Amino acid sequence: MKIEYLEVENFKVFRQIKVEKIPGFAVFVGRNGAGKSTFFDIFGFLQDCLKQNVSMALERRGGFQEVRSRDQDGDIQFTLKFRADGKSPLISYELRLGADENGVPVVKHERLGFRRGSKGQPWAVLDFQEGVGRAIEGDIKTLEEAKKIEERVEQRLDSPDILAVSALGKLKDFHAVSSLRRLIEDWSVYDLHIDEARNRVRNGAADTLVQTGENLALVAKFLYEKHPERFQKILKKMEERIQGIREVKAEVTLDNYLVLRFQDRAFKTPFTGNYVSDGTMKMFTYLVLLHSPKHPALLCIEEPENQLYPELLGDLAEEFREYSAEGGQVFISTHSPDFLNVVHPKEVFCLFKKDGFTTVRKAAGDANILSLINGGDMLGSLWRQGILMSEAGEP
Repeated sequence: MKIEYLEVENFKVFRQIKVEKIPGFAVFVGRNGAGKSTFFDIFGFLQDCLKQNVSMALERRGGFQEVRSRDQDGDIQFTLKFRADGKSPLISYELRLGADENGVPVVKHERLGFRRGSKGQPWAVLDFQEGVGRAIEGDIKTLEEAKKIEERVEQRLDSPDILAVSALGKLKDFHAVSSLRRLIEDWSVYDLHIDEARNRVRNGAADTLVQTGENLALVAKFLYEKHPERFQKILKKMEERIQGIREVKAEVTLDNYLVLRFQDRAFKTPFTGNYVSDGTMKMFTYLVLLHSPKHPALLCIEEPENQLYPELLGDLAEEFREYSAEGGQVFISTHSPDFLNVVHPKEVFCLFKKDGFTTVRKAAGDANILSLINGGDMLGSLWRQGILMSEAGEP
């Protein structure tokens, strides 16, 4: 499941952006304050809208006037285009948020549709305005079944600030709706803190890594006990990536805490995570994250280069690509020239802030950047020289 297109209007620093032909592994680069974290929060905002409602999502960010782009009077709008899998048609989701005459947030327009043929406008699975609209009715599980349906039944939601894709339970089995829900619900930003991942934790159960990585030992134990084939794959990759590492175990101490112990081929006695390098711990944490059996649809990872050896960045990029090839999607934010040196121009999007608003440009869409790359330059070098982040691709 992958997002291929994103259009945003009037969301914070994004007055109007279009991000097209998004690959499964995408890298977002920009100077401090350019809007990389805000770009990731687009999906956090949609997640809050879906799980709660639009009013609460806005209040978490300071209210409608704080979320809407400065000095703008239009609605906040999002358009996502994605595929549920490699064989499904392109699905479009449009969401427009505004306020009623009393200033109360409402869903001005929400539409989910897909093309039933090679031409024409997308056919709407649902189409709502301010809590009232039409949606297909019945137990529709596949796009093929939906293609045969012409009738859409009028529905009324409990409140005009609720998303129809969240409220209409009868559509939960329909592929397009369930795919969108999973895409948004699975979204997670990871900013891994290695010092926290080293800490011993009270013995318990956890099957998903938290955003800072502090429950690493618990998740490693879960994989070792419940998914040994996945854990063995992680160990094999650790042996390939980190010289000397032979085994990793999660052990329970006498006072019922859990610690990670690493076995180095050069030593008879294993040692705890407190004594392994930052790079070793960081690579192990990423491998645990990427080999989770839940396999989130969209991972957003901030500055993965921190505390990692430069020579391991190419290996990490390949792990991200492998994850996307298996059906997930990975968005990365980075400031690292070394990381940029191991990615392709078609994977890189540059964020520029000018006059208070941010625009997005694909590195592969700049003829001068491609000419320099073809001439032997590397993206990291162009970043250091300021060429990659110049609006015209020139110093």
